Amino acid sequence: MTDETRAPVANRGAITVSIMMATFMQGVDTTIANVALPHMQGSFSAAQDQISWVVTSYIVAAAIMTPLTGWLAGRFGIKYVFVFSVAGFTLASALCGVATSLAQMVIYRLLQGVCGAALVPLSQSVLLQINPPHRHAHAMSVWGMGVILGPIIGPALGGWLTDQYNWRWVFFINVPAGVLAAAGILIFIRETRHGRREGFDFFGFATLSLAIGALQMLLDRGELKDWFGSPEICVEAAIAGLALYLFVVHTATATNRSFLNRDLLKDTNCIVGTIMMFLIGIPLYGTMTLLPTMLQDLMNYPVMTTGLVTAPRGIGTMIAMFIVARLIGRVDVRLVILTGLLVTAVAMWEMTGFSLYMGMGPIIVTGVLQGFGLGFVFTPLSTVTFSTLPRQLLTQGTAIFSLMRNIGGSVGIAIVEALLAENTQIVHSRLIEHLRPDNPLARSQLALPYSLTDPSGVAALNAMATRQAAMVAYIDNFKLMMIMVIAGLPLVLLLRKPRPMRLAAAAAE
Repeated sequence: MTDETRAPVANRGAITVSIMMATFMQGVDTTIANVALPHMQGSFSAAQDQISWVVTSYIVAAAIMTPLTGWLAGRFGIKYVFVFSVAGFTLASALCGVATSLAQMVIYRLLQGVCGAALVPLSQSVLLQINPPHRHAHAMSVWGMGVILGPIIGPALGGWLTDQYNWRWVFFINVPAGVLAAAGILIFIRETRHGRREGFDFFGFATLSLAIGALQMLLDRGELKDWFGSPEICVEAAIAGLALYLFVVHTATATNRSFLNRDLLKDTNCIVGTIMMFLIGIPLYGTMTLLPTMLQDLMNYPVMTTGLVTAPRGIGTMIAMFIVARLIGRVDVRLVILTGLLVTAVAMWEMTGFSLYMGMGPIIVTGVLQGFGLGFVFTPLSTVTFSTLPRQLLTQGTAIFSLMRNIGGSVGIAIVEALLAENTQIVHSRLIEHLRPDNPLARSQLALPYSLTDPSGVAALNAMATRQAAMVAYIDNFKLMMIMVIAGLPLVLLLRKPRPMRLAAAAAE
């Protein structure tokens, strides 16, 4: 029986709600804890570099476990891996909420990352499997909203819970959602086939895990440790490079089945789509990191106001995904992706015009525009990437797809934070190099509260120069993100028009 003629899946709506609840929960949790870190730091009496392990431990654990999703699903079945992941994530969230020390929190966050790694790729795989090809665009729209809106809403929700209650509620909020999602998956998803008893490629998994873990550590701690001026970062870079080399050689030469199925590398759409998702992850997570700090640190926005101002980005994404679901099958999917990239690039270009004295309008408008553009990219790219992939490879394909999006996000965050610190210092030094007491022009142009002789006036002048320098550094980062988006444009030409989806859509009409 072909995909187009197979019987409809029972309880498709209930399954979709259940798995999207789990996906949204995991998406929110990637950012919700960030705003609560200062409060956790006080509770645990931890230093700045110590409390960062609350975030780092989750990211590293999730990154290492994501590629394992395909093998686990094939070995034990999607339903049981999904239920175990949701239940484990929910339990780990509750344990994080009751943690009494930093060591306990890091351990529980590691467990949360291990269990949460499979949620996004499994949800994407299940939605693709329970929907016929002509409904894949609609299914990916629903999935994309959960994946994108979760991280966007996370900071605002975390700020509200921390202000109104305390930081522990950013973890407790997962418990009711996790229980409902686990129950829905257990009740409604039917395991239609037995798990494939494939052998486990331990060497492939170990080298890939080591490469990903070392890379994530390097990206997360690079700015704190002065990058390659630190022995720790040099060691992590060497480990990542060596492990990746061994993994590539092993995958290319293994006589038995390798951990990464080589058939994935034969599918052009899967390869190109995954590379594009890596590039899109850079501006997606990079701008999500930049905007809250810019609004709070430079423009003195409260946490709640920051969340409300950045929320329209998600509204733009939702609108775009509803439109895209109706366009795919009628318009060449590559044209839709190209349009989304161009709209996103225009939004990033508009953001290079930000200033310290602007109102909320430019932030909201560019946010809606950027969200709209990303919505035009995310859904069709998620659909076309797997449109020519055999069904037995879907779970591993979606796992690698999610992994590359997350690695792109980590690279993007590392880049923008490093450039922000460096460019702020460079621009600051240029701004103040002529602000000297022996410069008559500088003295004549200054008015209170600024001064070149009074200590309080010098401090006020330095603070203003620092704010202006930081604003220039933010603008430079937005310009770089725009270039990253433009760099993805030529890759659209390499995508092949998905014939099965086109035929199915035509038949549906």
